[in-house]
Parts: sequence; C-alpha cells; structure tokens
Amino acid sequence: MGEWVADILGGEFQQQTLWLGDDAEGEVVATVVRALPQSAPWWWFGQDDRPLAGVDVLYVHGWSDYFFQTRLARFWTSRGARFFALDLRKYGRSLRPGQTPGFITDLSTYDDDIAAALDARGDAGGRRLVLLGHSTGGLILSLWASRHPGEADAVILNSPWLEFQIARTAVAPMVGLHAKLWPRDIAPQVDLGFYTRAQLEVADPDDPVDVNLEWRPEQTMAVHAAWLNAVLAGHAAVSRGVGIDAPVCVLLSARSAIPSRWSDELTRADSVLLVDDIARAALKLGSSVTVERIDGALHDVFLSAHDAREDAYARLARWVAGWRATLTGS
Repeated sequence: MGEWVADILGGEFQQQTLWLGDDAEGEVVATVVRALPQSAPWWWFGQDDRPLAGVDVLYVHGWSDYFFQTRLARFWTSRGARFFALDLRKYGRSLRPGQTPGFITDLSTYDDDIAAALDARGDAGGRRLVLLGHSTGGLILSLWASRHPGEADAVILNSPWLEFQIARTAVAPMVGLHAKLWPRDIAPQVDLGFYTRAQLEVADPDDPVDVNLEWRPEQTMAVHAAWLNAVLAGHAAVSRGVGIDAPVCVLLSARSAIPSRWSDELTRADSVLLVDDIARAALKLGSSVTVERIDGALHDVFLSAHDAREDAYARLARWVAGWRATLTGS
C-alpha cells in the first residue's frame, strides 16, 4: 500500500501515486486523490446516519483533463461517502517528462489504473461502489463496468463520450489502418479554445475552480491515431450494447453548439459532443438508464453557469437519493 500525502488541492484532499510498471516512454504511474467525510459525531455512538455512509465513489476525468472539481467531491463527502478521483496514466498528476500526454492504444489498459485505485481505498469490505465518469472517462468506466459485472452498484456519467461526432462506421476503417501504420500520427487541431473560454465566461466567484493549464490546456492535447482508434473501438462496443448490470444515470446538456466561431450560445450548450446522439447511445448501456437533460449546461455540466450548475447538482442529488432508497441490507 502506498503513502497518502497532501494534494495540490489542499484542505482535506490527499493523493497517492500508483505504480504501474514501465512502457516505451519509461515509468508509468496513475494518481488517486481522496477526500474523506468528516468523522461522525461522538453522540451517534458508532452509527453513521448520513445517507451515503458505506459508499465509495471513484471518479475518472475526460480527455485532456484531470481532477480538480472540489465541490463535486464535497457533494459526496457531505453525505458520508468516501470520494476517490483517478488521474489516469499520462494525465495531470500522473504525466511524467518525456511522455506523450494521454496516449493509449486500448482503453482496457486502464483496467490496471482502476484496479490500483480501488485497491488504494484500503478496507472496502461491504461498501457500495459508485462509478462517476466525465466525457472519455464516462466511456472508460462504462466499458469497465461491463467487463466487471457485480463490481459497481451505480454508474453516473457526466456527458459521456459514447459516440463519435461524425459517421463512425465510415471513419473507423481508415482510422484503424492509420493507427496500425502510423500510431503516433497527430490529427489536425480543430479545437479553437472556445470550450475553455465558455467556462471562463460563466465562472462563478462564489463557486470557484482553479485549473492547471499545463494539465488541462486551453486547446485539447494532441490527438494521436492509435488513441482515436481505441476510442472508436469503445464507441463500437457501446453501439452493440454493453449490458451494465447496475443502474446508470447520464447527465447531459439539453443542446449542442458547433464551436466554429465564438458566440454566447457556447456558454449555454455542449460544444464538444452531439448530445442527442449521446442520449440515444446511452440507452445501449444497460437495462436501467436515466437520462437527465439540463438546460444551459456545458460539456462538463458541473462547470456550467450558475442556474444550470445548480440544476445539475439538484438532479444528481435526486437520482442518488432514489438509488439509495432502493438499496437493501445497508
């Protein structure tokens, strides 16, 4: 078991480095960040009556991203849950000099990162596991849950990248060939930085976030052929149906906006994904799927303007309360 040390977020946040071996670029690590609920008051006499006592949450970030959302963590810890966030290999806290940011050739490789993060929780006997993923992290966790039936008790997805924005079946063969011949070729940069600008435009001084632009750049990290091929393979798996055996909640913006030029519309819509396509794809995840469409939300619904952000948290709270009410023996 590794050592927990203070995290860059300060306060109650701690981190642990997870050693994953070596690859062609050297030492590979992931990093898990934790926030624990405050101890139950002494007068509860050992009984923690908070609604999510006995629950562990594992969060996985999206592409060109890392964990920094302190309010999201406190949503869970204030209800008694233990919160863990994973910076995947070659992202954020886990990126080492000389490594290609985010590079992967098969999304199932992240099974090792996830297993190490779950082990880092320590004693988890009898605790419920909630998976919480954003964007590509939502895709990764959906596929993981389908390969590990019975492990997760709930799956919550924040704008998960479940389908490609253009005709996947037409693009996938070309991307696959390219990935085989030139796996590290870089696609043209199409991100003009408008998603980052939209977050800045709606930033709330009463609910601040502090972002490290080296780990979450204004324009996305370089997209390599092999990485895109791995993502398309994940999309194809979702399209076939993955059969997650836990209830799933998907939080999405009510609309998309194409970021070809700046407009105020980009502050009230998902400018990364086509949300109607994601809503349809979400129904392939399992037999119990709730889709929540949030008016005015950005791609990360919890970084939206005030009203949409509060709506997102209210919907999350309602779904979690309903899920918790269905549990027995806990």
